[in-house]
Amino acid sequence: MKLSSLNQGRDGRLVVVSKDLTRATDAFFIVPTLQQALDDWEKVEPRLRDLAEQLEHGSVPAFRFHEHDCAAPLPRAYQWADGSAYVNHVELVRKARGAEMPDSFWSDPLMYQGGSDSFLGPRDPIPAIDEAHGIDFEAEVAVIVGDVPMGASRAEAAAAIRLVVLVNDVSLRNLIPGELAKGFGFFQSKPSSALSPVAVTPDELGEAWDGGKLHLPLLSSLNGEPFGKPNAGIDMTFDFPTLIAHAARTRPLGAGTIVGSGTVSNKDKDGGPGKPVAEGGLGYSCIAELRMVETIREGEARTPFMRFGDTIRIEMKDKAGHSIFGAIEQEVTAYRKEP
Repeated sequence: MKLSSLNQGRDGRLVVVSKDLTRATDAFFIVPTLQQALDDWEKVEPRLRDLAEQLEHGSVPAFRFHEHDCAAPLPRAYQWADGSAYVNHVELVRKARGAEMPDSFWSDPLMYQGGSDSFLGPRDPIPAIDEAHGIDFEAEVAVIVGDVPMGASRAEAAAAIRLVVLVNDVSLRNLIPGELAKGFGFFQSKPSSALSPVAVTPDELGEAWDGGKLHLPLLSSLNGEPFGKPNAGIDMTFDFPTLIAHAARTRPLGAGTIVGSGTVSNKDKDGGPGKPVAEGGLGYSCIAELRMVETIREGEARTPFMRFGDTIRIEMKDKAGHSIFGAIEQEVTAYRKEP
């Protein structure tokens, strides 16, 4: 089942989307918003599935689905907890600045709580105040969960996964060092993130979903040029049940909490840092990682961060080449405060 929220009000208008992303039908007579669906999932989910099946058979009123009309599936969520499941990415960050990698990073996930009150839609611009902030994209996979009890087991965490989405976790790289130096984590360096047009139930992913990881390449294009295609199921040190259980260790998670994988990152075949796509490698899911590799290989970073007018596209396709979630496609724009 594929669900989307069209631009309407602060929380969007829930629609069920066809498997090929061409048609949609309103779900308002069942439940008006995705958050309300998640709040009453056990009751609502079977009715939404019936509607999805009727849509595929052409037996309900439908309209053309346009990704440009979409808000984020959850335009505002109760919580956004982003992990760093691909420790290869973390290792490269530290290696580039000559820092040792603590052994605990391989056994205890890193996670931060980001802003969840203003997720960007998949075609919304990335508003930025200053190019000097080091504007970067981060291509990720995330899950949306139902209620998770405090101290949840891995099995309870896995059972709570309701939907899977793609994320562009926007980062302002040049603000991060100063914030981390204060010892209190990210805030200004993590502006609004964007979600894919469509959220899908795990069964929609077929054998690519193993209950904890999504085994497909995550495709990123920067200004129309291929930038990354690492496989989200490879080099993922901590799978989603592990991340969810980690987040719920000392507090419950409310239905609608989004848990991110962190930047998808693969090692090269020889075990070293990944190579750029232009060199036959799988590339990267953020500019920072390419800059790290450049620093390691050449002594300095050469690729600039994003500037006003730059565009990023993030998408995942099934084995037949069909888009699963639709595409996040955004342009960096200069922020102008509304009068």
